Amino acid sequence: LPEESNKKHPFPCPTSYRTALTYYLDITNPPRTNVLYELAQYATDPGEQEHLRKMASSAAEGKALYLSWVVEARRNILAILQDMPSLHPPIDHLCELLPRLQARYYSIASSSKVHPNAIHICAVTVEYETKTGRLNKGVATNWLKSKVPDENRSKSLVPMYVRKSQFRLPFKPSTPVIMIGPGTGIAPFMGFIQERAWLKQQGKDVGETVLYYGCRHENEDYLYREELTRFHQDGLLTQLNVAFSRDQAEKVYVQHLLKKNKENVWKLLNEGNAHIYVCGDARNMARDVQNTFYEIVAEFGNMSQPEAVDYVKKLMTKGRYSLDVWS
Repeated sequence: LPEESNKKHPFPCPTSYRTALTYYLDITNPPRTNVLYELAQYATDPGEQEHLRKMASSAAEGKALYLSWVVEARRNILAILQDMPSLHPPIDHLCELLPRLQARYYSIASSSKVHPNAIHICAVTVEYETKTGRLNKGVATNWLKSKVPDENRSKSLVPMYVRKSQFRLPFKPSTPVIMIGPGTGIAPFMGFIQERAWLKQQGKDVGETVLYYGCRHENEDYLYREELTRFHQDGLLTQLNVAFSRDQAEKVYVQHLLKKNKENVWKLLNEGNAHIYVCGDARNMARDVQNTFYEIVAEFGNMSQPEAVDYVKKLMTKGRYSLDVWS
């Protein structure tokens, strides 16, 4: 790619098409409808051309077709080219159409006070079979998984940067914290617990450190089990509440444990001025947890539902209810 193409290609130029497709362009996600519209002109088969144009249209039929054939089938650009043999777009135009590969953000699962020269992360590799029988893999975590030192112990380089986060511990160590994070949502809380343990070792007065963690099976995906048990036994973790959703007939989630301990939750919140932290799935868990707090506040604060909602929103405004969520 020539240098003068820099305006059209959001990556360093000059460069090769191989480099652009390997490191800079997103070729794993289903393409948007505007990309399909542009690609249609390069299909020599009238049926395939019509198929692409229909999916790119704003008609209800076209939207439904795009949803089923592209989104639900998880067809990326490679799959579309394979399933439409007559489609041969010029490589330069294809590179113009594809979006740039975005940075992946991970919650840091360690404290800089305890691990000043390292950053820990907690992540799950994604791998699944699509409706068309293809094997799709997640991009970043699978790549990280492959970056291990070789036999000669040479280091694997990973381009990264640290983004400043508002998701951090209260300024006063004596302030109680309630941490809620199922699955890999535990990540930032490992850093929080490490830091509170370090502060305690420095002779600081550390407030209650409460964790609500959830996973499917106790013996399969209970992350950091040994570390959390040790922190709890040492008294650094005041409460360790773990919900196993699939180990019994009736599913148990973190919000159920919050309801079970609602009096203690309200006491920490109302009398202790506790800070609440929620990390994990935004679609279901974070919403359900927030609704649970509405219920607890309404019951013990003698408030109506709208008043309870307003109370929780004010906690958010004051920085006492923080979210680190993804969908």
